[in-house]
Order: sequence, then structure tokens, then C-alpha cells
Amino acid sequence: MQLPEFAPLLARRVVLRTVQETDLADLLEVNGDDEVTRYLPYASWQGLDDARAWLARMQGIVASGTARQLVIEHVGERRVIGTALLFKYDPAPASVELGYVIGRRHWHLGYAREAMAALCGHAFGPMGLRRIEAHVDVLNTASGALLRGLGFAHEGRLRQCWVTRGRLCDADIHGCLASDWAAAQRQEMTPS
Repeated sequence: MQLPEFAPLLARRVVLRTVQETDLADLLEVNGDDEVTRYLPYASWQGLDDARAWLARMQGIVASGTARQLVIEHVGERRVIGTALLFKYDPAPASVELGYVIGRRHWHLGYAREAMAALCGHAFGPMGLRRIEAHVDVLNTASGALLRGLGFAHEGRLRQCWVTRGRLCDADIHGCLASDWAAAQRQEMTPS
């Protein structure tokens, strides 16, 4: 069983849709920034050749049926400001891993939260997933806070599981079950 394809997901200020080759110039601005890739287990892109190689890798894992590579497009600017990846799909427990990145110009403005909320809502809703997990470099406190704010629980730590720029990194595991998501959504809708 393959991870199903889905139509673009529209949130208030962003849309999540399948990546296209025409997105690579915008993505080079995102992934070519050392500050953006600082906590990620891959090197900053140096040019469009790196972008094309990345796209070919992503197309390969998407073709395997275990992943969906999306871009996060700013509705007002009509340009791509980040990516979101659902990967390591396992149909038996209906689980998937989540990865995402947002360009520095769009940090701390709520775009990542908006995009991840739309994606998780779709994953736990129409896609019928039971579990989403994300592994985050322990130094990336903003990403951990984003996940916990969405209803993910900190489930543990993987010690020295990544190498980023020659540095061994620990990663925190954050997990969210469909029931956690439903409870977080009910709590968000309850007036204070």
C-alpha cells in the first residue's frame, strides 16, 4: 500500500502542493542559506545542480510510495518559502515521519505552524494516519516548540544519530497520535 497522493492543501496564507522543477530557484534561496540548514542532516545547496540532484532523490522516494514531497508556497507572494516531507510511510500502523524547512525571511511569522497544522490535519483526517513523528536536532528549540504547540509529545532522544557539518547531533523524537491531534484541536477551539 502506498502513501496516497492528495490535492493542494490551502491554509490562510500558504498552500502545500507537490514540488515542481520550476520551484527550484525559490528552494535554492531556502536551502542555500547556512543558517536555515544549520540543524539539518544535509549540506547547504551551492547552486541549481544541488537543487536538481535533490529533486531527483525526492522523486525517487516518492516513486517508491513511501513519501510525499511538498513545497510551502506563500499565497500573497506566489513564491515557495519552504518544504514539507512526509516519509517512511508504514501502512501497518498507519504512520509517517514529518520533516519541514522554512526560509529565514519567513521565520517567527507563523507560516511553519500554519503549514504543519494544515498538513497534520489532512494526514490525520482524509489520509487516515494514526501516528506522525518528527526527529529534531536538540539544539533546534524553535522546531521542538512548534511541534509541541501542535500537540506532539516529546517521546525521547536519539543520541548521536546525525552528523551535521561534522558535528555529531542528538535528536529529540516528537510523536503525535490521531487521538492527540483531536484533543489538541478541541482544546484550541475551547474559549479560555
